[in-house]
Amino acid sequence: MTVTAPQSPVGPPKEPAPAPTTELPGHRSGGRSTRGESRRNLSTLRATDVYAMAGAAAASLAITWVMFDRLLPFNGVLGFLVIAYVLFMGLYALLVSFDEDGPAVRDRVAAAVVQSLGLVMLAVLGFVVVYTLYEGREALPHLNFYTESMADAGPVEPLSAGGILHAIVGTLWQISIALLVCIPTGLVCAVFLNEVPGAFSRFVRTIVEAMTALPSIVAGLFIYATFILTLGFDQSGLAAALAISVMMLPIIIRASDVVIRLVPGTLREASYALGTSRWRTVWHVVLPTSRSGLTTAVILGTARGVGETSPVLLTAGFTQEFNSDPFHDPMVSLPLAAFKLVENPEPTYVARGFGTAAVLLVLVLVLFVAARVVGGRGPGKLTRRQEHRRVRTSRRDAQRFAAKAASGRPTTGPASTSPASTRSTT
Repeated sequence: MTVTAPQSPVGPPKEPAPAPTTELPGHRSGGRSTRGESRRNLSTLRATDVYAMAGAAAASLAITWVMFDRLLPFNGVLGFLVIAYVLFMGLYALLVSFDEDGPAVRDRVAAAVVQSLGLVMLAVLGFVVVYTLYEGREALPHLNFYTESMADAGPVEPLSAGGILHAIVGTLWQISIALLVCIPTGLVCAVFLNEVPGAFSRFVRTIVEAMTALPSIVAGLFIYATFILTLGFDQSGLAAALAISVMMLPIIIRASDVVIRLVPGTLREASYALGTSRWRTVWHVVLPTSRSGLTTAVILGTARGVGETSPVLLTAGFTQEFNSDPFHDPMVSLPLAAFKLVENPEPTYVARGFGTAAVLLVLVLVLFVAARVVGGRGPGKLTRRQEHRRVRTSRRDAQRFAAKAASGRPTTGPASTSPASTRSTT
């Protein structure tokens, strides 16, 4: 049986069909200009957007004024602002709808809501800071305010006598002890929750999440009942630091847990592929990668602990004398000193109270900046001293290789590198 292959028909070959193409509006296709809607640049602010926002703001203020002053029996600054804001959002959406479609209108309204809320929060923060500094302006310029205690200053004493040195020292001692307790335990617990999954880790995570909403007075009562009443210790800065640690620890654990979860799994897999153990991977890969986030977690915990008042009042007591020993006798902190000073009706005590609050704000700012400087380096970024150490090690290795080459001895591979060079390249 003979099989005959089919023969192609006689004639000129057919041209292949043109490949499908995509034509964009406004571009030329085949020498002709195609008409279409022009693309809009979303990164620029148009004049119509500014007009719509300004017109909505002016109209909302005018309508609210007419409602409050002429039509309805409304009064109060807060009600005026709330109604004006609601009218502003409605009028702004209406004006934007004249030029945009539905999705663009919703996007603009959502952006206006988010930006306005951000401005409100910034204004509130600025008002708190400015008001505190303004009310404490009479006490802050005095040098004795930072170098003396209130042991010899009575209610009728002028601002040139007495100060808050005892409160500054007490706050530094208490927050330092609390950080010594919370940083290692918090980071170890966060690593445990991520690296050792199981039923027990899920139980610990549930307890940590529940403790983040623990009232501060409960933490103070717990330390007062266990450390002071049961174990027989006195009210002191150490007891206050333990109470503050109870408040700081869940926040540090929770924030560190979230940060460590964001470390890519491929980094762990690459470390395991090199034959590294789990805990060496955590120490050299996971923790350096999440250094900046862990620093933020410690900052959040510090901000929570440095402003606590009720646990300190229960566990450290109150005194107007200077005490630098955190293990014996009562020790006051800046928040507790501000609370007690503002309670007094004397104007000098009230001024000292606001000055104490201003010093507390500055102290928290200094702690934040110091923590950001220490932990703000990205993963793999070396300090200046580490860079110099790497350069010196590289120069010694180059001299050693040159000496071996001059003597005629062959230089070996990785086995000839020094341990310092190996450490500097890892």
